[in-house]
Amino acid sequence: MGRSLWKGAISFGLVHIPVEMYPAVRDNALDLTMLDRRDFSPVGFKRYNKGNNKEVAWDDIVKGYEYGDGEYVVLSEEDLRRANPEATGTIDILAFVDAGTVPLLYYEQPYYLAPGKGGDKVYALLRETLRKVGKIGIATVIIRVKQHLAALVCEGDTIVLNTLRYSDEIRPTDELKIPTAKSKTAAITDKELKMAMALVEGMSEDWEPEQYHDTYREDILALVEKKVKARQTKSITMPEKENAPAGKGNVIDLVALLQQSLGKKPGKGKAANDDEDDADDEETPPAKPRKSASKTTATKTAAKSAAKTAAKPAAKPRAAPAKAAPARRKAA
Repeated sequence: MGRSLWKGAISFGLVHIPVEMYPAVRDNALDLTMLDRRDFSPVGFKRYNKGNNKEVAWDDIVKGYEYGDGEYVVLSEEDLRRANPEATGTIDILAFVDAGTVPLLYYEQPYYLAPGKGGDKVYALLRETLRKVGKIGIATVIIRVKQHLAALVCEGDTIVLNTLRYSDEIRPTDELKIPTAKSKTAAITDKELKMAMALVEGMSEDWEPEQYHDTYREDILALVEKKVKARQTKSITMPEKENAPAGKGNVIDLVALLQQSLGKKPGKGKAANDDEDDADDEETPPAKPRKSASKTTATKTAAKSAAKTAAKPAAKPRAAPAKAAPARRKAA
């Protein structure tokens, strides 16, 4: 697991639980290095003084808050700790709420909490209490130089601290063009809804997170291995021409797509859970227009003339009578 990120205590009422915080997730993103395409040398970045353009060493860097144009107050790590020493070392539970009342949109970053020295019993007490009452603790905690809203959630035998976004960090959806349930442009029929529900039901299964993995990352690594074996370590693959985008304004046949998803051909059979009266909704295909009498007569006359011409024997060479007779009878 490595070293802990933070050491402090969970506090609510008179209860004090020493804990240590560890990262609960790891980033498996591809670590790509920026290169100069002219000689494939790595591109680096320097911390430099914007006044004299000289590089600045880490030991010479301090943190400051700009209170005016070009005016700063320097804040050391000790200043940040002394500002509120109790807050910087405490996960302060403010309230307990039902777990389902916090929307997933608010959850941000999870951390594991492990009991500190002498904290096993009170840690287990809080864990079992959260499990029995079905609630989560809403708390505040300062990590580095930011105060976070957080939720203490019981996951198995571990208490997980999941940082939450503040309400003013959630952008409103007022400016988004989202259809309402009564929107005419997004009106849904009972048939479409039933077919969609049947499709969801057919694809439902138990949650097994181990079966999901980053297939795109695996494909990229496989491509890297392939290029290494082919000794294409410094070749650049140029982009291909993109296909023309699909035309706009195409009408989507939602029922046909749902039928295909359910393994049925459009226009044949019924979807699962369809009512019998759904058949009345199907449109009858229009009958093919009949040909005019004059056009039909002219076609028949031309066919007869062609048959007579084909039945006549050629002048040279003259066909034998025995062989020509059957041809005349067939043509007649």
